[in-house]
Amino acid sequence: MAAKGDYLSGKLLSHVLNVAAFTAPPTVYLALYTAGPTAAGGGTEVAGGSYARAAIANVAASWSTPATGSYTNVGAIQFAVATAGWGVVTHVAILDAAAGGNLLYFAELGQPIDIASGEQLIVQPGDIVITED
Repeated sequence: MAAKGDYLSGKLLSHVLNVAAFTAPPTVYLALYTAGPTAAGGGTEVAGGSYARAAIANVAASWSTPATGSYTNVGAIQFAVATAGWGVVTHVAILDAAAGGNLLYFAELGQPIDIASGEQLIVQPGDIVITED
């Protein structure tokens, strides 16, 4: 994931400057988008067809550090089987809630994915890479 959302950038700045403490959420959620968000949010998140954000326990065991300044997912991240087409997914994001919530990180996929009815997206270990920006 190449970019931080404005919400996270503000929280980290306040935390580093000792203005306000920031507590990491206990669970983060991987979301899929057919039109990408910006640092301010927005974008078009997939909806319908049994889509739901995929929960990731936000603990050290969920993330590995293959290189200084980056983290990757340790386990597979599974979405529900699509009961209708989800469209062409072009972006992903990590948010702090199962619905709504605050954008933490976001990125454009190197290769868009067209998810049809009956398909299940499984993100393999190491496929999500979060780097400092």
